[in-house]
Amino acid sequence: MRKLGVLANPRKDRVEPVLQLLAKKAGQCGMTLVTCDQTAELVPGAEKVDVDNFSGSIDALMALGGDGTMLRAVRLLGRSDKPVLGVNLGSLGFLTSITEDDLDSAIDALLKDDYLVSNRTMVSCRVSRDSQGRDFCTALNDIVIGWGTVSRAITLDLEIDGESVASYLCDGLIVSTPTGSTGHSLSAWGPIVHPESPVLLVNVICPHTLSGRPLVLTDKSRIGVSITDIPADKKLLLSADGQEELPLEAGDRVEITKLAEPVRIINLKGYSYFSVLRQKLNWHGSHK
Repeated sequence: MRKLGVLANPRKDRVEPVLQLLAKKAGQCGMTLVTCDQTAELVPGAEKVDVDNFSGSIDALMALGGDGTMLRAVRLLGRSDKPVLGVNLGSLGFLTSITEDDLDSAIDALLKDDYLVSNRTMVSCRVSRDSQGRDFCTALNDIVIGWGTVSRAITLDLEIDGESVASYLCDGLIVSTPTGSTGHSLSAWGPIVHPESPVLLVNVICPHTLSGRPLVLTDKSRIGVSITDIPADKKLLLSADGQEELPLEAGDRVEITKLAEPVRIINLKGYSYFSVLRQKLNWHGSHK
């Protein structure tokens, strides 16, 4: 692995010294750093390419920041099979698996192909209006319908594989991948799912019923959501990973399915998903 793409969050306090350290280590190892955005201004000697040619110019991508930077990195790669490694420059994240202290060992591992790869499910989302395809987006974490500016409820009809499931009077709905189960879905009392599980999650936000519960489905499921009713003063949005937003109207239909191509996330040997959960969620159990 000789060409490493670099994407960084410039707002992180430690980003400049960490990128300089990365450039020094890469230079010592004969590795070329490649960027396609303003990250190039912070990386000494980096090769800059166009966004359209970025994924074809690298062997792997390193994202320095937090989980938001990782999600941006995945979108930047599109449907490429290039793996991505997250370096955390803030509080511990669920997607970023190493810290700046691990940079040297990470570069060595990449050069030797001595690392683990976790294949993560992505979903595609298609929005139709008047039976005509309108918008298309993808997500690694989740597709969220809701987040309007007015708190009045909306009505959503849920279908799974063409079969009607329920009509919900609610504040919104989350379709989550296993990777995204620790995101918005968890905040809405959804289950934590191991990120390599072959499932999708559907979680209704504040349903006006006591019987509304999260659903765990096979990842072969085709999920349909029809927007039945929206209050006149409600601004309804569809959000993909919090990175892309689409306006929705009454009568729109949203269809969500698993993408054939997974995202390949790099973890160094010794990485433990459950250790991350213990730290991030402050799990203690009965032990004191």
